[in-house]
Amino acid sequence: MIQAIRGFRGGKPGKGSKTPTSTLAGSDQDEEYLTDITVGGQSFKVIVDTGSSDTWLAEVGFKCFDLSDTPQPAADCAFGTPGFDPSKSKTFVSYPDKNFNITYGDNEFLNGPVGFDTVTVGGLTVTKQEIGVVTAAAWDGDGVNTGLIGLAYPGITSVYNGSNPDDDSSSNFVPYDPFFFTAVKERKVSSPFFSIALDRGSIPAEQNSTLDPHLGYLAFGGIAPVPVTGKTTTVAVQGYTVSSSPAKEDFFYTVDVDSYVFPGSHKLATNGSAILDTGTTLNYVPTPIAKAFNKGFKPAAKYVEDEGTYYVDCNATAPDFAVTIGGVEFSVSGKDNILPIGADEKGKQLCISGTQDGGPDEDGNIFILGDTFLHNVVATFNIAANTISLTERKPY
Repeated sequence: MIQAIRGFRGGKPGKGSKTPTSTLAGSDQDEEYLTDITVGGQSFKVIVDTGSSDTWLAEVGFKCFDLSDTPQPAADCAFGTPGFDPSKSKTFVSYPDKNFNITYGDNEFLNGPVGFDTVTVGGLTVTKQEIGVVTAAAWDGDGVNTGLIGLAYPGITSVYNGSNPDDDSSSNFVPYDPFFFTAVKERKVSSPFFSIALDRGSIPAEQNSTLDPHLGYLAFGGIAPVPVTGKTTTVAVQGYTVSSSPAKEDFFYTVDVDSYVFPGSHKLATNGSAILDTGTTLNYVPTPIAKAFNKGFKPAAKYVEDEGTYYVDCNATAPDFAVTIGGVEFSVSGKDNILPIGADEKGKQLCISGTQDGGPDEDGNIFILGDTFLHNVVATFNIAANTISLTERKPY
């Protein structure tokens, strides 16, 4: 879930060690991946997001808005619980004169005060974790989650000096350690990496289920426990230049993409990069690649310009598709490139392509490999070495 950019090493856990692991659930037609979280003794389900960095919860009594900042009933934000109550936490400590303020790529926004509390995910507990306590939200909820845990770098956290979000800018930005970075600093994990395996949902669950309870794993300090092949690669996280300084900073889990491969593509080289983002359902690739790939459906996908979306027949045959990273070609199942999105007014099921147009292949554009790609690999993120390992999953 992309937002705007603004010495501990180790290998696998030692023999006999236990890897803290959360079993993920799917919600919102299996388009979101959730984990259980406990904050100050209170339990919630939150979105797992490698495309952002903050941990936040809606607070009891929050105010709901639409994307135009117009007040709405609290039910319209569709959180799964009434919210977090700091007054009922024995470990919550407020952080005076600070505010949490974030706008995501889909224009959802949240703000509120900041505090510290004890946070547990998948058996991994950290103390004094900085969190956002959301008192104002424009959120398109799923009726299940009450917040989000961000796993990317400190440079895209969203806390600012002062209490007025209208005054926030890069000049009063106060970065902090996200949850897993805190865990590493507190030496709560045996190795400085976490690993994610996202299962694709079934069509019936996508169409009918509010919550799909077993849809993957998030492992801290170890590897997500799913069957894999021997095909793997490890690549460096690509940083961003944000000023006149030649030094680059790490924000997202960005990888260089060698090529996108499909029939007739001739291994189209992009000389580009993409963000590995569990909070984004689809792949967003450069325009010429999206156009060429979507022609390959049988029947061909149709582009609806006013929506900027490729629609496909739900019974279409998807072309073979792969992404080459670190010299290794990772296939993406055709099952992931045809996504049901509901029915039209006549009751006909509608589907879209899992690989969509992310814009021209030029500097400044952000391309994304979302769940469509991630269903096919185990992704392991090492925050000490600043590397990402991708391992092909066995077909499932």
